[in-house]
Amino acid sequence: MTRYTRQNTYAGVLLLVGQIADGVCTPLIGYESDRTPGCGQYGKRKTWHLVGTVSVLVSFFFIFNPCPGCDEYTPQWAGLTYFIPFIIIFQFGWAATQISHLSLIPELVSCEHAKVELTAYRYAFTVMANITVYAVAWLLFHVEGGQGNDPSAVDGLGRSDIPIFRDLSLIVMGIGVVFSLLFHLGTREKDKHLEELGSEEGERQLLITNSPKSTPPRSLLQWKDWLREPSFYQVAFLYMCTRLIVNLSQTYISMYLLNSLLLPKNYIATIPLVMYVSGFVTSLVMKPVSKLVGISMTYFVGLLLILGFSFWVLLDMNMGESIYGAAVLLGAGSATILVMSLSMTADLIGEQTQSGAFVFGAMSFTDKVANGLGVIIIQGLHPCHTQQCCPDCVWYYHDVMVIVTGGVAFAAALSLCTILIWPIRIRRYMTRIPGLMGLDEDDTSDPTVN
Repeated sequence: MTRYTRQNTYAGVLLLVGQIADGVCTPLIGYESDRTPGCGQYGKRKTWHLVGTVSVLVSFFFIFNPCPGCDEYTPQWAGLTYFIPFIIIFQFGWAATQISHLSLIPELVSCEHAKVELTAYRYAFTVMANITVYAVAWLLFHVEGGQGNDPSAVDGLGRSDIPIFRDLSLIVMGIGVVFSLLFHLGTREKDKHLEELGSEEGERQLLITNSPKSTPPRSLLQWKDWLREPSFYQVAFLYMCTRLIVNLSQTYISMYLLNSLLLPKNYIATIPLVMYVSGFVTSLVMKPVSKLVGISMTYFVGLLLILGFSFWVLLDMNMGESIYGAAVLLGAGSATILVMSLSMTADLIGEQTQSGAFVFGAMSFTDKVANGLGVIIIQGLHPCHTQQCCPDCVWYYHDVMVIVTGGVAFAAALSLCTILIWPIRIRRYMTRIPGLMGLDEDDTSDPTVN
């Protein structure tokens, strides 16, 4: 065995630790974000977003730099021990920013198509951020890498590329600080004192205000009430499948390009860039398309694009320039299913914004655990545990791209069928508040909402 032994497994362990930390933090942050008031005039969602932003800034730089005193002869377990705390802090901060930002959508708007629009805008700006990252990475590989224009440079990534990723992390942090500041200065969170107080009288006033006289009395769902809703699990499984497709394809597309297609290193910047550009263009037409055919059918269209990519990769074993066309399909499909799955989650929350952060946190929990297990399984099944290439491992990531995109897309299609048969809505459990709108004070029955 060489000093590179079990390199793939250690990489999987780091990713699994990050996914588990993120998965554990997301529902807890969602629960705390729902129940804790904001800081003074600062809303509770923006307060948690600020906490997460600071945590990300503190940890991000250390993740993309080698541990002090480490070199190629340092035992890998030492580097593993060094990076794990920073990864946990980063994942906590990332979960706090994502959950608080997502939970703002159902609080700012109530119309279904408005939620789709805000989610599409959110994804569009996410794509713009990712395009910026990959554009800077492409530029750094050309300027500092010295091999960006060399078609024969297929040696992959190594320790010599660490300065590139260090500079990339510094640039990304600087841009992130600027736009986070703009968000906190320019976004005004709705002032919902009644919800934040959490008092019984506040709940009654809110329900009376929001509920027309012709509709049955409604109540506020708490986190444990969501666990009794079938639609909660329908949306959770669909969201998990969506994130598996998006995250794992983005994670392993670089390995597929370098190890299976033997393309130059600059392709690991240009191909994701093409994916994000196609996703950005697709996000601009999502609102009119979803308004025309509905959210579920728009999601189905995205799945067809993903399956098209999967079959293309399966049939074309030696892609050259045609990888750009396949990347367009993957980018457009990923953008479509991601925005639609988030819109379904916001649609599930509806008027129950007081527990919206928990719902988004629970959805994220399923995807983080599934992604972490997926990565550790993929890394563990790798046929070669050294850095030396073998005949079997050349096409390993080709098979990963086909199975992840095609297989999980098929599972997502089955989940979508259940939503088409049983549409997303609160069905089984809705607690009435005693004394509200004619109910007796001792009437605590749990009527079924049809």
